[in-house]
Amino acid sequence: MEIKFRLNGKPVQTEVSEDSVLLNVLRQLGCVSVKCGCETTNCGLCTVWVDGKSRLSCSILAAGIDGHEVTTLEGVQKEAEEFGRFLAAEGAEQCGFCSPGFVMNVLAMFRELEDPSVDEIKQYLAGNLCRCTGYMGQLRAIQKYMQSKKEEQA
Repeated sequence: MEIKFRLNGKPVQTEVSEDSVLLNVLRQLGCVSVKCGCETTNCGLCTVWVDGKSRLSCSILAAGIDGHEVTTLEGVQKEAEEFGRFLAAEGAEQCGFCSPGFVMNVLAMFRELEDPSVDEIKQYLAGNLCRCTGYMGQLRAIQKYMQSKKEEQA
């Protein structure tokens, strides 16, 4: 079946089978930031935005995105690089395998929540697993990133 959608702001038209998962279609289209880490919707590595909302691309049939907008890390590189500097400064960037999904969720959270508490941040990111860190460096990076963005807006 043929589907049409917007991928990182550009129109895409592609053939998919009825059981194709969005994760696999995105990788075939060159979006290598989208990764499979668990095959059970528990790790967050495959996080993308569908119509601006964080979704796990391993749990969405590609046919269901016909007519929608999908954003991957490749579509938000400038913001991702900016936040990445905060991660590096806090020593929270280790192997980097989980980073694409994690960064997508952090950027979505920044758009969705205004001045979230530590508990709200933890709850929002509960579905993102990192096997290298203790999460405290990531939490500090998020707080400092959000503070810097708040100061830019002031």
